[in-house]
Amino acid sequence: MKTIGTIGAGLIGGQLARLAVANGYSVVVSNSRGPETLADLVSELGSSASAGTPAEAAAAADVVVVTVPLKALDSLPVEELAGKVVIDTNNYYPQRDGHIAELDDESTTVSELLQRRLPSSKVVKAFNHIGFGDLTTDGSPSGTTGRRALVVAGDDADAKATAAALIDSFGFDVVDAGSLADGWRIQRDTPGYGARDDAAQLTQHLAEAKRYRDM
Repeated sequence: MKTIGTIGAGLIGGQLARLAVANGYSVVVSNSRGPETLADLVSELGSSASAGTPAEAAAAADVVVVTVPLKALDSLPVEELAGKVVIDTNNYYPQRDGHIAELDDESTTVSELLQRRLPSSKVVKAFNHIGFGDLTTDGSPSGTTGRRALVVAGDDADAKATAAALIDSFGFDVVDAGSLADGWRIQRDTPGYGARDDAAQLTQHLAEAKRYRDM
C-alpha cells in the first residue's frame, strides 16, 4: 500500500490526503470539477501529491477513498475501481441527498449502495463518524492510553485489514463493526457517531446503537 487515491477532495478528502502524505504515502486527489481546481491543495501537499480525474486517481491508487455525496455514486469509475479496496466515508443526509427509499426504510445501508455500484471492488466503511478537523489533530501513537478509535465495516476480511492498517498509521485504534450491513451501527445519530471514544467505549457504543425505527 503505497498510493492513496481520493475521489472527492472536500473537507474529508482533503484531510485524509494530508494525513496520507504526512505518513509517507503518495496521493492522487480528484474531484468532479477537474484536476486544475486542485492546484492549491496539491501545492500544499508537496511532491508526494498529484491531481487527476476520478478515473485516474482510481487507476493509480492501491487504496481509494470515496468521499462524495450519494447523488454522485452513479458517476464513479467502475472499471478503474475493480479489485481495489474502496473506503467509503459517506453518511446519508436526506436534506442534502434527497430521500432514498431503501435508506429511509433501512432495508440497506449507504456502503451497501456503494458496493452495489462497484460489484468488483472491496468496499470498507470508515472515517464516517469523525469530524474532518479531528482527523489531523486526534491521532496518537499506537499504545497511547485512551487512543481514539475508529470503525471499519466490510464484507472482505483482507480489505478490512488493509483499511485498519491505514487507520492505525494515521494514529487511531480500530474497532471492527462487522459487515457492510452492520455499518448502520455508526451512522449519524448513533452513540458512537462523533464521539471521542477509545476502543472499549466505541465497542460499547456500537452495541448500544439502535435503528431509527427503534429510536
